Amino acid sequence: MAMSGISGISNSYSSYSMYGKIASGLRIQSSADDAAGLAISEKLTSQENGLNKGTQNAQSGQDLLNVSDGALGSITDNLQRIRELAVQASNGLLTDSDKKDIQAEVDQLKQGIGDIADQTTFNTKPLLNGDSSLYMATDSNGNSVSVNTTNATLSSLGIEDFDVTGNFSIDTIDKALDKVTTARAKGGAQYNALSSTISYNNYAAQNTAASNSRIEDLDIPKALTDLTKQNLLNTYKIFMQKSANAAA
Repeated sequence: MAMSGISGISNSYSSYSMYGKIASGLRIQSSADDAAGLAISEKLTSQENGLNKGTQNAQSGQDLLNVSDGALGSITDNLQRIRELAVQASNGLLTDSDKKDIQAEVDQLKQGIGDIADQTTFNTKPLLNGDSSLYMATDSNGNSVSVNTTNATLSSLGIEDFDVTGNFSIDTIDKALDKVTTARAKGGAQYNALSSTISYNNYAAQNTAASNSRIEDLDIPKALTDLTKQNLLNTYKIFMQKSANAAA
């Protein structure tokens, strides 16, 4: 009779354990369920989390590049206007007063470029007032890629002293435009590279999650069938035990 009681307790515990697994949908809830499987599952979970975080970092890098490109686009617009004014100032029929009026607009445009270069930031990081690299982890192992910033200050562009009232060369503005265009092209290439990283991370994370699911997830239909069988068996054993006790 003692052995029957112990068996009943064991079966009840097994049923309660199965109820917990069905409720969570997980086959492995502790190392007692499957120590090796739990170890593998935890490694896969860590890998998936790393891939997802790498994707978030890469997306932040793209956001940074978008901010930088938008600011460089505004600088390009100002440079284009300065070039138009420089061509206008090259007209020999203009008086010194005319050229001073043109220079007044040039100065305003230059001030705008300087403000953009000094004030463009991403999460407090300056993007356009010095050449540097910002590093961010983009995969599950913490490997980093660099996103380059650009120096688009007036002095770096070579137009700090550009003045149409004296001797000047339109080539000075063309060189500044070339530098900004090159910076935008590099930013576009980095953006595309990050897109590839995001696509790979998403693909790898999905496959990792699928592998982990096969290890830790519970086969619900089978578990319900097994639980029903176990409950029926427990009920039968209880009935038989009561019958035996009554006969005694």
